[in-house]
Amino acid sequence: MGVTDRVDIMAAPLCERVGVELVDVEFEGGILRLTIDHPEGVGMESIASVTREVSRALDHEDPIGSSYTLEVTSPGLERRLKRPSHFLKALGSQVTLKTRPGVDGDRRLSGALEAADSQGVSVRSADGALRSLAYDEILQARTVFYWTPEPKSARKDSGDESRPSAPADGSTVAAGASTERTERKVAT
Repeated sequence: MGVTDRVDIMAAPLCERVGVELVDVEFEGGILRLTIDHPEGVGMESIASVTREVSRALDHEDPIGSSYTLEVTSPGLERRLKRPSHFLKALGSQVTLKTRPGVDGDRRLSGALEAADSQGVSVRSADGALRSLAYDEILQARTVFYWTPEPKSARKDSGDESRPSAPADGSTVAAGASTERTERKVAT
């Protein structure tokens, strides 16, 4: 069992206890990245709680054994799709996929995700073609966010139409993912 599988098994119940879903675990280049989600969005409080809980468990279990950085993040607007449950949640969304080498047809595909089940997915491209792929034929997949600005006639007269206004409480608003990192060093 690999590092990501061991961390996934260990971290999933901790995330549930905090009230979020563990969406993905990656370990690459010395960074252990946990992606968490919640239907109403993920705030910094949830990210900090998961970071504390998982950090304690990692100190106790020590599944990595070398120096690494723990990063807990939200998925952001464009979400990676890896598990069948990810594809099911993205039904109707615009997606982009890259197939594994040797799979018939174009290696890159984008369009609307029309179907997903335990075996694979079907994507309808802009030209109307429907392509079905088994999960083991997909190398990478993610949702695609298309931003379309409001027509000028629908905007409020704020003086500066190119930027959204800041909240009155002085806080900042960030689009996309929220992240917290914790450096983990192992004594040698």
